[in-house]
Amino acid sequence: MTETNTNRIPPRSGTAFTLERGQLLTVIDPEGQQVSDLVAYNAHDTEEYISSGRSLDYAARMLLTTGDILYSNRSNPMLTIMTDEVGRHDFTLTPCSRDTFRIIYGDDQPHRGCQGNLEEALAPYGITGDRIPIAFNVFMHVAVDPGTSEIKVLPPLSKAGQQVVFRAEMDLVIGMTACSAGESNNFRYKPIDYRVSSG
Repeated sequence: MTETNTNRIPPRSGTAFTLERGQLLTVIDPEGQQVSDLVAYNAHDTEEYISSGRSLDYAARMLLTTGDILYSNRSNPMLTIMTDEVGRHDFTLTPCSRDTFRIIYGDDQPHRGCQGNLEEALAPYGITGDRIPIAFNVFMHVAVDPGTSEIKVLPPLSKAGQQVVFRAEMDLVIGMTACSAGESNNFRYKPIDYRVSSG
């Protein structure tokens, strides 16, 4: 396996890059308790993109981990989770946005959030904001109260240096963030690291 250098996504920002079929993407939480929103598109047809609904449906469970596949809206495998040192991620909540901070937090001058950061990062690939789906929220800890069905975003369980490794099952455009929402990182905005390597 040939590794490239580790790349860093600064706090409250995002990036996008291509990933070839068979390459590995390692997502690392360098400081602990930080979330990365991850989206994926078919590099040859960006109308095909990662699908929460199909992935959860085919896995028949809400929490995906080692061995599980992230499927596209066309039911094609996009990413396989090869290694998962945390085991708790979210695939239900949409990327945070200006509206998230306005509606949930009541901010008068809201941050553009992961949505805005992904829009900027994916623009060179011709991907617009309306085509950003529910992300696979790496390290995000979402709990549902069994009695009231209330959703709670809790501090991530990830510790400093823990990682998740994905294998690309097709040529992909990847968008990733270091999440901007305070509830997603215990209100300590931190970076996310990643590496791309050959399998």
